[in-house]
Amino acid sequence: MIKEQLEESVAYLVSKGFDKPEIGIVLGTGLGRLVDEIKNPIDAYYNHIPFFPLATVEFHTGKLVFGTIEDKKVVVMQGRFHLYEGYDFLDITYPIRVMHMLGITKLFISNAAGAINTNFKKGDMMLIEDHINLQGGSPLAFKNVSEFGERFVDMSEPYDQNMRNKLIEIAKDNGISLKSGIYASVVGPQLETKAEYRMLKILGADAVGMSTVPEVIVANHLNLPMIAVSVLTDECDPANLKPVDINEIISIAEKTEPKMVKLFKELIKQI
Repeated sequence: MIKEQLEESVAYLVSKGFDKPEIGIVLGTGLGRLVDEIKNPIDAYYNHIPFFPLATVEFHTGKLVFGTIEDKKVVVMQGRFHLYEGYDFLDITYPIRVMHMLGITKLFISNAAGAINTNFKKGDMMLIEDHINLQGGSPLAFKNVSEFGERFVDMSEPYDQNMRNKLIEIAKDNGISLKSGIYASVVGPQLETKAEYRMLKILGADAVGMSTVPEVIVANHLNLPMIAVSVLTDECDPANLKPVDINEIISIAEKTEPKMVKLFKELIKQI
């Protein structure tokens, strides 16, 4: 059933002019302005795409945008889906499978996250080198998953080493601070308690968020090389914890976004 739904979604997008994109990009909370860099954009709103979920978070726009960046064809997902919205793992990762069927051969993901590592500060960016899945499930745990790829997916190196190395060099060349670390993905939508932040630190997490890991698992299932960058929007030090203002989180993400756009544009140029 899901295969037929995917085919219908893809057929609609092809009819709109989505013509063999090379790179798929998922934009996180407060990180939507990369779409301003797209030349000759074609929009497809989620509510018009057959079988596509709808973004319910107020600061997530719900559309796919096709066009070119640095002379490469891209499809950008402006507005993603989360467990805390009531979606299941198949819904959350449905767009990754659609973009893959459209033809993408690389995937970039961004997100907003909280800094667990006390050496990281608000406004820093972190290149994800590994992750901890604390969302209590898997997007591959369904009956006919083997129709789409190997059921038992290797996750020894989920984030593409070659693209990570390129991003690190791009950051150095452009004087942009880019940390590296481990991302823990939780359900949300509530923020963590002091005890939970202490637990995450013990587990080895450098940052925590409520997205990304399901998409990463599916990308690996599809043998789709990918990278992910977190914009760190708050500091999660249990010894000095302050109440979180969601508007401040959005504001910090927006201020940091131009650096992320620069990194992504340069990486698109080089791959």
